[in-house]
Amino acid sequence: MAELGVVTRALLAIAREGQDDRRLAEQICRACVAGLDVDGAAISVLTATDARETLWATDATAEMLEDLQFTLNEGACLQAAVTGSPVLVPDLWHSTEAARWPFFGAAVAERTKVRALFALPLQWGAVSLGVLDLYRATPGGLSRAQWRDALSAADAAALMVLGLQTDPGGARGWLDHSLGSTRVEIHQATGMVLVQLGVSAEEALARLRAHAFVEQRLLIDVARDVVARRLVFTEGAE
Repeated sequence: MAELGVVTRALLAIAREGQDDRRLAEQICRACVAGLDVDGAAISVLTATDARETLWATDATAEMLEDLQFTLNEGACLQAAVTGSPVLVPDLWHSTEAARWPFFGAAVAERTKVRALFALPLQWGAVSLGVLDLYRATPGGLSRAQWRDALSAADAAALMVLGLQTDPGGARGWLDHSLGSTRVEIHQATGMVLVQLGVSAEEALARLRAHAFVEQRLLIDVARDVVARRLVFTEGAE
């Protein structure tokens, strides 16, 4: 039996009693940064849906990566969520994989110094919980031992999340966390655009994303302008 990696051991040592979802996500992310050759980490939940939320990011760059993917609706995190398979991008500037996300890749190159991305789905059986995203400012893949550790840690993290979610005496689980999402303004703005244009919720969100892309802004910032009535959508305008 292979020896457990540094990160996996760290996760298994975390006390779960009394944990809330954000604190647990923070500990998972910090353990990954401490034990793997990466510079930052983030966990997003309900990643493949419009209710997606970043539960924790270790730094501003990790948070920016999550926001860009949600704004542009493409990237390693979303691909991992949809396929249920890990996504490994050792060099974002020279990767056939990254060519599938042209807008995300261009935005990352323009706004950050990120070169490598690793997205690990948090999944147990048919239950998809979210994605653990790791980034590094220098190109190159993880070593074989570290990659095995990262995959094992993702499985351990998924079990920890399930335990938190199903514990009747525990804190509210993150599968329900979108009800109190920090991106509630996006849902509010979607509803307002829906009324302004008389379109479906999916179309309203698509219009918000299109406006954010054209203006080179994050989706959350556009949504806040809509909610504050600084921005009104009319037919024929993005």
